[in-house]
Amino acid sequence: MIAAIDNPTNPADATTPVAPDAASTIAVAMSGGVDSSAVAALLQMQGHTLVGLTLQLWDQRRLAGKDGIPEQVTGRCCSLDDVYDARRVAEQLGIPYYVVNQQRRFEQDVVQPFVSEYLAGRTPIPCTLCNNHLKFDELLKTARGIGAERVATGHYARVQYDEVRGRWLLLRPADRSKDQTYFLFGLTQEQLSRTLFPLGEMVKPAVRAMAEEHNLRVAHKPDSQEICFIPGGDYKAFLSAYLHEQGRTMPETKGEMVTATGEVVGAHEGIHSFTVGQHKGVQHQLHKHHAEPFYVLGIEPATNRVVVGQEPELHTRHGVADRVNWISIDALRGPMRVQAKIRHRHQPAEATIEPLDGGRVAILFDEPQRAITPGQAAMFFEGDVVVGGGWLV
Repeated sequence: MIAAIDNPTNPADATTPVAPDAASTIAVAMSGGVDSSAVAALLQMQGHTLVGLTLQLWDQRRLAGKDGIPEQVTGRCCSLDDVYDARRVAEQLGIPYYVVNQQRRFEQDVVQPFVSEYLAGRTPIPCTLCNNHLKFDELLKTARGIGAERVATGHYARVQYDEVRGRWLLLRPADRSKDQTYFLFGLTQEQLSRTLFPLGEMVKPAVRAMAEEHNLRVAHKPDSQEICFIPGGDYKAFLSAYLHEQGRTMPETKGEMVTATGEVVGAHEGIHSFTVGQHKGVQHQLHKHHAEPFYVLGIEPATNRVVVGQEPELHTRHGVADRVNWISIDALRGPMRVQAKIRHRHQPAEATIEPLDGGRVAILFDEPQRAITPGQAAMFFEGDVVVGGGWLV
């Protein structure tokens, strides 16, 4: 059974039946890619009763062709083509499939905070926001509504219950090159207890091989690279087009470029064009030629100043995270040794974390780390186990 999509660019919520056995029925989050499709095939092969679910999050045609946004871009996740691919895989496997419209909440919980953060000089992670505040929450609600108590996704991560701690744990996957725990640190104990990551013990080549064995039409589909609502990765063009659509103008945030000592060395046209660690676009905005390349060291929204300096100045041992979600522990009550990760591709580094007032956490790395960036996430590990994570400030 396949739920009808009355308007392909804006799928209506599907009418949902009740599965015959909630305890044994698994809702598979189907993104239209090879990973989630392989999960569905694997679970079906294991004898589980399945229902396929796709969240429709963003109308890909909404801003196309406006303010420099290209008409068509490939390689984005959650596109209309992905919905069609997911539906065809569900048809091939013979499982019920439903598309759930969550565009309004996606804009409210992901797009609007992304815009606000960028305009405030921070560098948000929309995929983490989406997982933490929308995807898993809505998937689990919808799954329960159709009679399934568990959800399976194609994320590369592992989950298991620790009887000693009495807690569900999130762990790094076998394929470290595909580790997606950085985007999952906000999952609650209840969400982890109902979530399956069947690919956690597999490596990507084996997943594609399994998709080929099942003759899945997406077996050779490339992985998505682009953020779904930012085609071409042009953040500035998206901000301009989105604000224009909302009847708003880009706020005036041009100001001075200064060194860490306060010396004015240049001028810029807006803090939204910069992020910590950036080199591109900095040099030509300086008042005079400098032989050494300059990088963004920090952004001061209150004064619209962009602090710049040399590469060594980007490295620091100190960071602070707030809005921390703890997974392997219920709370941080004193100093704790961890490996801390400050961006998706960052290799976790040895550090000590310590509680601060207001629920914040101080991070002290053993060795200086490059470009600790406000708006990005900080994650804490004990080996493979995710201790928790929060947002850098």
